[in-house]
Amino acid sequence: MSEAAVQKSHLDIADLAERLEQAAGRGYPPVDQWHPAHEGVIDMRITADGTWLYQGSPIQRAGMVKLFATVLRRDADGHHYLVTPAEKQRITVDVAPLHIVEMFREGHGAKQKLVFRTLTDDMVTLDADHPLRVDVDPETGEPTPLVAVRGRLMALIVRAVFYDLVDIAEEREIDGVMVQGVMSNGMFHIIGRLDGQPHDQLVADSGA
Repeated sequence: MSEAAVQKSHLDIADLAERLEQAAGRGYPPVDQWHPAHEGVIDMRITADGTWLYQGSPIQRAGMVKLFATVLRRDADGHHYLVTPAEKQRITVDVAPLHIVEMFREGHGAKQKLVFRTLTDDMVTLDADHPLRVDVDPETGEPTPLVAVRGRLMALIVRAVFYDLVDIAEEREIDGVMVQGVMSNGMFHIIGRLDGQPHDQLVADSGA
């Protein structure tokens, strides 16, 4: 849809939350199956640290933020939307819409399983369907660790949790390259190469 066809929304946030609650019900609604005719843009932003802003001010009610998170969708155009059967409102996301704030570790070695909790209480197991991706800024070398959560939505691993992940990492040789990574749910997830170069062409192991 062209920018001209997108309407700027001036919805009251409480009214929007009520509509979303009615659409969402319990759990995660089937947002990927909804294709509403009305599309707009709402002045809502998710900052790099996971703060949700509405018209420039933080949304203070945690329950409201969690509700909005259940109806988030990232489309093929790269934009993020709050979606109901009746409307689709585009929002701004600085880095990622979800933020991982806690890690749980079960087992060790090949049987290890890592489970993450997001700021909005999504629970996701690091596995083949929810892989780890670590983007590295070519200028600063700063890593941006991300985990696929649902649909096209990604979660940013906050710095403290990423350090915990690195602490339990092991070294392996893959395609002749030494890398650092972690086992989870029968798959080795690459954090990065030991020589600091990009590891885009390397494929994670699916075994011990």
